[in-house]
Amino acid sequence: MPHTPHRVSDVMTQTVAAVDRAARFKEIVETMERWQVSALPVLAGEGRVVGVVSEADLLPKEGFRESDPDRLEQLRSVDDVRRAEAVTAGELMTSPAHTVRADATLSQAARIMARKSVKRLPVVDAHGLLRGIVSRADLLKVFLRSDEDLAQEVRRHIGELFAAPARDLNVSVADGVVTLGGRVRDTSLVPVLARLVRSVEGVVDVEFEVTGHDPVRSGPSAPDRRTRRW
Repeated sequence: MPHTPHRVSDVMTQTVAAVDRAARFKEIVETMERWQVSALPVLAGEGRVVGVVSEADLLPKEGFRESDPDRLEQLRSVDDVRRAEAVTAGELMTSPAHTVRADATLSQAARIMARKSVKRLPVVDAHGLLRGIVSRADLLKVFLRSDEDLAQEVRRHIGELFAAPARDLNVSVADGVVTLGGRVRDTSLVPVLARLVRSVEGVVDVEFEVTGHDPVRSGPSAPDRRTRRW
């Protein structure tokens, strides 16, 4: 069976510091300091995530301390002015919160982080209740897999889906970079193999050192051995 991708639930932190909407400014700062975090989910009711308050949300209060911004600056920084005057988590938070489900793949979580430009995501269940938190560092844990572990999974992938190429290819891994060596009878399979190998979590890159007939070349067919990245 194909490898099942890692899920957010595999890497998330389950013990999460959070505050409710009524939490005061100083309480928020103290909670961040105590837990050594730069953002906190904001909860309502029985634990439903309604927003996130971060250091960036708190800083405007310090930034506007020594200035009385003119009307133009206020129009340009409406959110900062609002946050500079805010005193509770409900007033300070970014809402709605960008969240992810525990059963999402790490790739899905990474795309949300990149698209929303956030460093972490509260993990919620089907009812929006907080179940954990996942950070960029958590998503990078897959790159800590050993080279031998990666090599075994790549061999298994290729063997399951491409029986013939698997017999002719050697798999080696160094620092997360997979090299496939040997003979490829049909070089049109090389891009397919490259995508397959890159789908293995923890693979940094894939290179080929193969012998085969290159359909792009003109003239009589001849064995062509080369190293390529795809």
